[in-house]
Amino acid sequence: MRRGDRVTVLTPHAAHVPERWDDDGVRVRSFRYAPPRWEVIGYSRSLAADERVRRGAALLAPLYALGAWRAVRGEIRRCRYDLLQAHWVVPNGLISSLLAGRLPLAVGVHGSDVFLAERPGVRRLVAGALRRTSVLTGCSPELVERICALGFDPAYARVIPYGVDSEAFSPAPERRPVWRRRLGIPDDAPMILTVGRMATKKGFQVLIECLPELFETLPDVHVVLAGDGDLLAELRAAAAAWPDRVHFTGQVLRDPLPDLYRAADVFVLPAVHDPQGNVDGLPNVILEAMASGLPVVASRLSGIPLAITHGQEGLLVPEQDPAALRRALERLLADRAAARRMGERGRDRAASKLSWDAVAGHYREAYDLALSAN
Repeated sequence: MRRGDRVTVLTPHAAHVPERWDDDGVRVRSFRYAPPRWEVIGYSRSLAADERVRRGAALLAPLYALGAWRAVRGEIRRCRYDLLQAHWVVPNGLISSLLAGRLPLAVGVHGSDVFLAERPGVRRLVAGALRRTSVLTGCSPELVERICALGFDPAYARVIPYGVDSEAFSPAPERRPVWRRRLGIPDDAPMILTVGRMATKKGFQVLIECLPELFETLPDVHVVLAGDGDLLAELRAAAAAWPDRVHFTGQVLRDPLPDLYRAADVFVLPAVHDPQGNVDGLPNVILEAMASGLPVVASRLSGIPLAITHGQEGLLVPEQDPAALRRALERLLADRAAARRMGERGRDRAASKLSWDAVAGHYREAYDLALSAN
């Protein structure tokens, strides 16, 4: 928009989503595909623990496809566009590939859609859609490679990390007590924070597994798990032995979220490949933590190393390794000066290399590639 581009976003309707609005120059329209109480596709509701498609979502998939098809077709007929971008190869890439015609098609992959694209019965459909795709983007090398293995030319694939609003997510020491008082955490107690949907691939179960030894080594540390999801009750039960040390906030909306990062000393996300092979690309929460000036402990997988260099902005550990995770957390909490330096480097990297302006430049380069190929 800042360069004079006209952008329209089509998104599925839901109870909390308006029918239309303008977001800083971006025209957003939501489309209906079912009666309101049946609108269960999208917004992290389609998969159970991100491991299997919910029955309701599977039954409504044809209606969603029809609603999305009508919305995209209507928009293409209404206005002249230079390029069609479909985020999530399944289902939106499949739908858009039938409508793009001579319009260059960019397909962006994000994680769960790759997991779905590799399922038997879907792979052939995805391969057909990829033949009509001009450029492929993804937030991690692993996700891009997995889609290319289904039949896309790597020469037209680009790895583009997500961006972060480094003004909204920023250090503010005076705001440190806001969430601590709400949760009953002393101002001087070490606080470890993790944020995300309670799904297997986030790896929160690995964090809880390392808590007995962590609490023995650091008797005053507190751990905060923020988010909602299918595994919340299970994780609460697993941490029931430490009701005063492990805090579950439930879902935290965007406005109070920056203050939650400001309350913490270390951010952790022990992401894993779940039993079905599903994995995150580059979780936004890692970028938000970096922009907030927090050192990050995370798994060395997928797109995470695009943001975190081991020993620079944080520490990377093998996935599914509670002992390594515990040692990394202990190291940062024992050496506050080193942790602070990592947080400062993370903040600098988020503001300079991972800003939305920087990311938009990478997308423009990918779009230019698609336009030149048509």
